[in-house]
Amino acid sequence: MSELLTVLQAVLPVFGLMGIGLWLRWRDWLSADADASLMRVTVNLLLPALIFDSVLGNTALRRPENLLLPPLLGFGMIAVGIFVAQPFARLAGLQAKPEQRTFAFLTGLQNYAYLVIPLCISLFDPGTTGVLFVHNVGTEIAMWTLGVMMLTGGGGGWRKIFSPPLVALGSALALNFLGTVITLPAPLAACGKILLTGIHWLGQSAIPLALLMIGAIVADHFHEARGGKALRVVTVAALVRIVFLPVIFMLLARYLPCSVELKRVIVLQGAMPAAVLPIVITKHYGGDPRTALQVALGTSVIGLVTIPLWIHFGGHFAGLW
Repeated sequence: MSELLTVLQAVLPVFGLMGIGLWLRWRDWLSADADASLMRVTVNLLLPALIFDSVLGNTALRRPENLLLPPLLGFGMIAVGIFVAQPFARLAGLQAKPEQRTFAFLTGLQNYAYLVIPLCISLFDPGTTGVLFVHNVGTEIAMWTLGVMMLTGGGGGWRKIFSPPLVALGSALALNFLGTVITLPAPLAACGKILLTGIHWLGQSAIPLALLMIGAIVADHFHEARGGKALRVVTVAALVRIVFLPVIFMLLARYLPCSVELKRVIVLQGAMPAAVLPIVITKHYGGDPRTALQVALGTSVIGLVTIPLWIHFGGHFAGLW
């Protein structure tokens, strides 16, 4: 029971900040005009700073098994999710191809960043957070290749993979390794400590700002999720995203011969609802925005209850608690 309370204490602030973001939008304190600039600051500055803060000095990321297997697994989890979700689109009552493709894309893509990162930071050590970022490299590649191919029925968005967070991760991993073989002179070490303090402060801002923005996005599009076969779509999406896929990933966390850090990442990822921010990708690549909203918002609301339960159960099942 103590582990469940710990998980709840980690989950509730995340959804609380999203709720505050929703309220700020309704009050027009966080205007839609600010979204683009805040997103650029988050993606190009704050998230890379968080990655540096989590990776530098991370001994777990000096072990080869935490550098090679996590991105392969991240790619594989998305591939499995989309493959499992695709046949259920018709069961959800979706007939048009854009609706079916959108359902498979959103249902197969878990919230791999702005919801899972704060939970990882709250529940586990920095080594696990670093492994999560490495894991997410594979997830990003899968989203911009398999995911976009699913939406369009054609090619993926390869150029989007090479983003500032990925560059920051590669640089941080290299510096993390060099830290084991190079000793800096005292003056440079002092300057480095000052720099790392600034990076730490910037990194700590990334997740709260991102969660506020997600809440604001939900407020903008909440009314669009109604209509059509909303209840049926949400029910089937929840069956796949919150029942079937977690079972697969919890079994993987228990039986895959990998590090403890990666097992924790698998449990967290398996417990997640559908991602919210890919709604924007859906619009850009010709998917059906209403289906995307129904899947993302519906599974996220249900996730308020299921996320702590799955993390609690998965942690025990995989021998992590």
